Amino acid sequence: MDGMNRKTQQLTENQGRLNKLTSFNLALANTFILVFDIAMLLLSAHLYSKGISDFSGFIIPLIALMSSYGPVSALANLGTTLQSTIASGGRVLDIIEETPETEEITGKQNVSFSGADCVNVTFSYGGDVVLKDFSMKFPENKIVGVIGKSGSGKSTLLKLLMRFWKTANGTVNILGTNIENINTANLRDMERYMTQETQLFKDTIANNIRIGRLDATDDEVIAACKKASIHDFIMTLPNGYDTQVGELGETLSGGERQRIGLARAFLHDAPFMLLDEPTSNLDSLNEAVILRSLKEESAGKTVVLVSHKSSTMRIADVTHSVENGRVS
Repeated sequence: MDGMNRKTQQLTENQGRLNKLTSFNLALANTFILVFDIAMLLLSAHLYSKGISDFSGFIIPLIALMSSYGPVSALANLGTTLQSTIASGGRVLDIIEETPETEEITGKQNVSFSGADCVNVTFSYGGDVVLKDFSMKFPENKIVGVIGKSGSGKSTLLKLLMRFWKTANGTVNILGTNIENINTANLRDMERYMTQETQLFKDTIANNIRIGRLDATDDEVIAACKKASIHDFIMTLPNGYDTQVGELGETLSGGERQRIGLARAFLHDAPFMLLDEPTSNLDSLNEAVILRSLKEESAGKTVVLVSHKSSTMRIADVTHSVENGRVS
């Protein structure tokens, strides 16, 4: 940690020196431009008065010299912007060159959802085993509650069901079919997933919710927001559903972002609903409204409800406790 702090301090000092040098170079360039502008003006005026040059010979060189201010200033500022530009370009290239953890599956026969299960699943991050010989059933038309402490593997379970990662051992199945043999697009159509942290884009509230289903009508967006107990709040905003949320939803609170994430999930309307801590940032009143909506929405669907709060589990038809990567 001390080494990282020293490196950060050194980078800050180097950036400070670079900024000072850039400021000095810019001031020096401005001084030279001013001096040469005055000199050119006097020389051109002298030559014009003596009849040595005509008016075009007087004005064109003067304009050309004065027009050099912009390019010279940009060149002087190049040192400041070049370093950050190279670093940003390097990060973009790193992302482009990354290999996906799971490849997209195509060319398989599409399946319909009628329940899912995990059979003897083992998964680890590097050498840290998170789930070990984990088995659980997710029957159709049921709300399955998964409760446990932070780090017990609850969120990892949902990501395995989404096939964001592959299991080290065991299988994740839908309708008895290993998800490794299901088309990725087909799998994602059957599932709707709400993460702990709702990711918002710099766009309107309506467009951020419509990510759940791009062809949704305005009435369908509003209906989803009412289920997520966010419609009344949106209507108090100056532009309603056309209000901009800012970069990463910076203009909204954690609870408001969370309810927008729930509205997305309701809008997607898939038969397999995966919710990761859907009420962690909500007060008891909003939690009760959303849990009632979830209970009503669960008819004919399967809901996996992950939480560390026992109050959230009261709508679950069956509850499993996860400890140390195992069901207890």
